[in-house]
Amino acid sequence: MASKVLRAVVLGPPGSGKGTVCERIARSFGLQHLSSGQFLRESLRGGGEVGVLAKQYLERGLLVPDHVITRVMMTELEKRREQHWLLDGFPRTLGQAEALDRICELDLVISLNIPFETLKDRLSARWIHPASGRVYNMDFNPPHVQGVDDLTGEPLVQREDDKPEAVAARLRKYKDAAKPVIELYKSRGILHSFSGTETNKIWPYVYTLLSSKIPPVLSDEEN
Repeated sequence: MASKVLRAVVLGPPGSGKGTVCERIARSFGLQHLSSGQFLRESLRGGGEVGVLAKQYLERGLLVPDHVITRVMMTELEKRREQHWLLDGFPRTLGQAEALDRICELDLVISLNIPFETLKDRLSARWIHPASGRVYNMDFNPPHVQGVDDLTGEPLVQREDDKPEAVAARLRKYKDAAKPVIELYKSRGILHSFSGTETNKIWPYVYTLLSSKIPPVLSDEEN
């Protein structure tokens, strides 16, 4: 393991394959994969002050606001000051990026650029298991049994904002919020962008980049 603690972020719109790329990086390089969605689900289950606050928004069908997500993430990152990690789904806005700056310095930011039509198709075919956050794609990663989660047998749902009529607005909103974040990291010289329509084709380039920063624990072929 490298002596310096590595802090990395993967940015990308909904449907860009961020979660898959993060899982592969975590497995190949021994980094902790820290997902903002996972931490939010845990805080909701834990019932602490932030969890109660987040639940109030979700129960009213509203997005959990920036400052609540930021509090969840800062609490978790404070516990991991001496650890290598990889952030997935955070920061999504300039305010979140500035909050992150106050507690650590990032070494590497990976930005996934996927064509709009590809994202639209992926999101429209996406179904989730709400309790765990497991994601299925009916085109290339379907469940074993139509409409139910592989592990629990519980029903899958399609998020309102994954439905075709909502996808375009959601992607525009992401792009507007992410633009200043991407510009910030670009100006610092730590942004690395990867473009394509298939995660398997982007992955070797991501692997090569990470290998220049930290020794891999698995070879590219083992992934």
